[in-house]
Amino acid sequence: MRIYLDHNATAPLRPEVREAMGAVLGEPANASSAHREGARARSAVEAARAEVAALLGARPAEIVFTSGATEANNLALRGAVAARPGTTLVVTAIEHASVLETAERLAGTGVRLRVVPVDAEGRVAAAAVAAAADAPGPVLASVGLANGEVGSVAPLAEVAARLAGHEAWLHTDAAQAAGRLPIDVGALGVDLLTLSAHKLGGPPGVGALWVGPRATLVPQATGGPQERGRRAGTENVAAIVGFGVAARLARERLAAEAAHAAALVERLWDGIRRAVPDAVRNGPAAPPRLPNTLSVGFPGCPGESLLVLLDLAGIAVSVGSACAAGAAEPSHVLLAMGRDPDAARSALRLSVGPTTTAAEVDRVVAVLPALVAQVRGGRAA
Repeated sequence: MRIYLDHNATAPLRPEVREAMGAVLGEPANASSAHREGARARSAVEAARAEVAALLGARPAEIVFTSGATEANNLALRGAVAARPGTTLVVTAIEHASVLETAERLAGTGVRLRVVPVDAEGRVAAAAVAAAADAPGPVLASVGLANGEVGSVAPLAEVAARLAGHEAWLHTDAAQAAGRLPIDVGALGVDLLTLSAHKLGGPPGVGALWVGPRATLVPQATGGPQERGRRAGTENVAAIVGFGVAARLARERLAAEAAHAAALVERLWDGIRRAVPDAVRNGPAAPPRLPNTLSVGFPGCPGESLLVLLDLAGIAVSVGSACAAGAAEPSHVLLAMGRDPDAARSALRLSVGPTTTAAEVDRVVAVLPALVAQVRGGRAA
C-alpha cells in the first residue's frame, strides 16, 4: 500500500463527506430555482454555509462560496482594490501564488504594491507589515495565516492591532490553517479570510471567502444574484454540501487531529535527523507552526530526484506547493527565507493527516537514507 504524505496539496476525501455528497448527486439541484427541488438544494447550501461559518466563529451571511481558494483570493484582492480606488496593496514574500501573482497583475494596472520580507524561519513581523501599510489612502494587507510549505504562522492579531490606526483592511489566506489551527475571525481581527474545502478532507473545486462587516467587494463574476450578489453562478450543491460536512468534522476533531499530526511530525523529524545527520529543517523550530507540516533539505540532493525515487518506493511527498509543481524555479518561499537556490531545490515537504500512522512514518524513515545516498551518487545501504 502506498504512503501518502502530501496532505497540504490535497487531503483524502473523508468518508462522511463522500456519503453526504452521494446523497445529493444525481438529484436536480439548482439552489436558485423556486420549486421544491430548488428549495431542497437551497436548504442544503445554507446548512453547509452555517457549518463553514461555525468553523470560523462567523455568521453564515458572511460566507461567499467560490470554486476554491484561488478564486477566493482573487475575489478578495481584486474585489477590495476595485471597491476602494487608490488602494495600496501589501503582501508578504511567502504568499501563495494566487495572492502573489494577482498582486503583481494588479501592480501592472497601477496599483501600488509593497512586499514584506520574512525571517529565516518564514515568519513575518507585524511591525514590518504595519510599516509597509503606512501609505496615504486605503490599504489592503494580505498576510497568510499559515504557510503550507514550511509551516510558519503569522501573528495576525498583532498585525491587525498595528493596522488599527490606518485606513486598512486585512485579508488572510487560511486555506492551510483551517482544520489544523483554531480560527476565530473576531480574535484574529481580519476583514477577509480564504478557505479551501479539499485541504479539510472535502472535495476539490469549492472554497469560500469570509467577508467581514467592514469590507466591501466589487464582484468579479457577474451575471446572477447568487451569493447575495457577490459571486454569480449556479452553486455546486454537492460540493458545497461536502464542504459543510468537512468543516463540521474539522471543527469537532481539530484538537485530536492536530495533536496526532504534531506527534507524527516530530517522530518523522527525529527519525530523519538520526538517519541523515546533515538534513536541515526549514521553518520554525518551535510553535506556533502548522502541526502537520515538515520541510526538510538534504544538501547535495535535488528534491525532485528524491521525490521520484520515493514515489517509486510507494511514498507520496512534494517539493513545495502543488500549484508550483513542475516549475523550474526553486521555491519562492525558501528563497525569501534566505536559502540559496541549491538549498531551496534540495527540500522536500512532508505533510501528514488524520489517516497517517506511526508505522507509515517509520517506513519513510527506513527507506529515506538509501534513497538520499543514491541521489547523491553514493551506494545505497
